[in-house]
Amino acid sequence: MNLLYTVSEKQHAKHIVPCFLTVPHITNCLFSTGATDTCQVTVTQPRFQEADYSTHTVFLTCAFSASGCSSSPPQVLWFRFLTNKHEDLCTPGCTDQQKYKVHLLSENNISLQINDLSVDDNAVYICGIAFSDSISPRSKQVGDGTVLTKTEKQHSNGKLVFIFMIIASSLLFLYSTTVLTFFVVYKVGLK
Repeated sequence: MNLLYTVSEKQHAKHIVPCFLTVPHITNCLFSTGATDTCQVTVTQPRFQEADYSTHTVFLTCAFSASGCSSSPPQVLWFRFLTNKHEDLCTPGCTDQQKYKVHLLSENNISLQINDLSVDDNAVYICGIAFSDSISPRSKQVGDGTVLTKTEKQHSNGKLVFIFMIIASSLLFLYSTTVLTFFVVYKVGLK
């Protein structure tokens, strides 16, 4: 994931502010100072996840690898991008603790639990991992995002209308055939 690094003119060149390029509306850039270290983080997420209309809870996964980083646990951040806006879901605390929960599945695997799932939750969900005690530009990374899609329930009314139309068409065909047959028999009987 690409990052933009800006150096404040008023500060020493070691003061770096990393800002996520792919997350333009996030105003809280992570700030680091000090000597260079070798911490490098890579974040991976599934590209797509589909949930059936009957699904009420979904788990979005996020895996990361870290090398040269401290042994302290990283901050796990989750963001959501809708059609025309972005929302901070868990940065690191979740904004709606009934709706969203972050779980540590294993040392390097995280999941975001989304409860009361509806089609309004269809969005791109981005996982971020930040070792805030590191000044390495690669110590704070985000994944490419998971596109979550919940399908809507198909209404059975459409199937009923289709079946009704088939039955009505069949009855109309039988009626027309019967009337035509009687007409032909009547005409032949007159001759």
